[in-house]
Amino acid sequence: MDINLEILLRNYETYLGFLESKLIKFFASQKPFIFCKKGCAKCCQKAQFPYSLLEIKYLLSGFLLLDKETQQKIEDNLQAVAAKKKKFRGKNFRYDCPFLIDNVCSVYKYRGVICRTFGLMTNNGEGKIKSPFCSELGLNYSNVLNARKNHISVRKYKKLGVKEEPLGFNVGYKYLTSEDFEESFNIKFGDKKPLIDWFLEDNTKYVENPVD
Repeated sequence: MDINLEILLRNYETYLGFLESKLIKFFASQKPFIFCKKGCAKCCQKAQFPYSLLEIKYLLSGFLLLDKETQQKIEDNLQAVAAKKKKFRGKNFRYDCPFLIDNVCSVYKYRGVICRTFGLMTNNGEGKIKSPFCSELGLNYSNVLNARKNHISVRKYKKLGVKEEPLGFNVGYKYLTSEDFEESFNIKFGDKKPLIDWFLEDNTKYVENPVD
């Protein structure tokens, strides 16, 4: 699919509008179990952050709007994480997001899909429920989960005395970046890899060039 980058990003924003309209309702329905707040940033730390090429392009369009001082902080963070990644031996390198400054996302409006959905319990469409890792830190859904992860405690739920039910939603990254959404919104996500990998020296060409 050969689409001008400007048109592609515009179509992607339409997709994000659709996604956000759903997520607002999902998060609202889970309000008694959600403890997200500005400055928490647990979801931005010690993770891999899967990003597609399209998401990177959109993220960088937001980066270019930042003041020079903030851009420099992000570039310093990127270099520091990249240096650690190159020395790391293994497949599960985890790091703090380089775009996180003082525990606040510097490109919040332009953040990726995985960042937008984090905090909800997920349901893969086949009944398999997974809670966000922050539940183990006493945050989201911790007030209705028992000691065994992904198991809702009926006792804890009843004790809360709320009408809302703790639910899982089909908002997995693989599903939300699937061909079905590409076709529906005339977009192309492109290659997917951990966020930091897009900024390693051998991947610079992907960041500099438009989506093919």
